[in-house]
Amino acid sequence: MPRLANPDPATLPADVREFLSFLPPDPLVKMLSHSAGTVRPFIELAKAQFTSLELPARSRELVILTVAEYTDCAFVTAQHEPMAEAAGVDEATRRLIAGRELGSPGLSPYDRALVRLTAEVVRGPRVSDEFFDEARRFLSEREIVEVLQVAGYYWSFSRVCTVLDVEITKVYGAGEPLLTDAPGPGSATR
Repeated sequence: MPRLANPDPATLPADVREFLSFLPPDPLVKMLSHSAGTVRPFIELAKAQFTSLELPARSRELVILTVAEYTDCAFVTAQHEPMAEAAGVDEATRRLIAGRELGSPGLSPYDRALVRLTAEVVRGPRVSDEFFDEARRFLSEREIVEVLQVAGYYWSFSRVCTVLDVEITKVYGAGEPLLTDAPGPGSATR
């Protein structure tokens, strides 16, 4: 059971209510709307991570699943398992991440570098030269920064879920999330 009740939509500012009306009834979004001033930018940052990264979708999903595993966030795992599969992350790779077998030869060298870097980012404030150098062999400078941003975003996302006991759902299914239809800054509304 969630630790906070969903906020009464009538208490939210009109622009926030309108923005949220474009989104499906996601329990995490409802929980985030307690902070009416930050819910929209938080969701728009998620949208950017699905539409504006150089980091490929498959790599992004590997990062997200690794963060979910190392933050013990069942909500993010439930949401992103189907998205990861749709992005090309096979079941064996997903199992290795869930089993924290990040050094496994069952992972490609690229996948090992990516998930090991991500796990190190989640576990502590610094990343060893070994993990950083391994990631640099496969990722551009931009992609490294994007990995850090995705990991940080989903760490925060995960902590909202775990601390507030957000109900586990699978709102988005196997495709990309709905965020491409939500109005952005200055966009016309339906």
